[in-house]
Amino acid sequence: MDADACPVPIKEILFRAAQRREILVTLVANQYISVPKSKFIQSVQVPQGFDVADNEIVQRVEAGDLVITADIPLAAEVIAKGSQALSPRGELYTKNNIGARLNMRDFMDQLRSSGVETGGAPPFNYTDRQSFANRLDQILAKAEYSKPSPG
Repeated sequence: MDADACPVPIKEILFRAAQRREILVTLVANQYISVPKSKFIQSVQVPQGFDVADNEIVQRVEAGDLVITADIPLAAEVIAKGSQALSPRGELYTKNNIGARLNMRDFMDQLRSSGVETGGAPPFNYTDRQSFANRLDQILAKAEYSKPSPG
């Protein structure tokens, strides 16, 4: 998880999912992040700096992993490595939609740099939290279904 700007309710959802499904959740941030004591939850603090946390995530991610991030360029990098990327608002970034998301992000950056006031993302709300939780459940259920059966 790209934990620096991740909303607290999303972290809490992930902590519960880690315990319930016994899967490892790793939070990567350039500041200390408090996490519950659990063998399924770990926090990695990286040095301050531009894209240091993102680079750590890209270095650690493996095909089939799920990365939680609102950072579109980071999402594109993990998708290129065969992983999935999910926004804290429940949007699944895919090979089919990440190019358009990158183009829109770049366009908005150009507008802002030329002085156009574009506003920001709307405040994170209960609907966003529910969308995230529902999409996460779908992804985890699909991953659980695709695991080879023991024996």
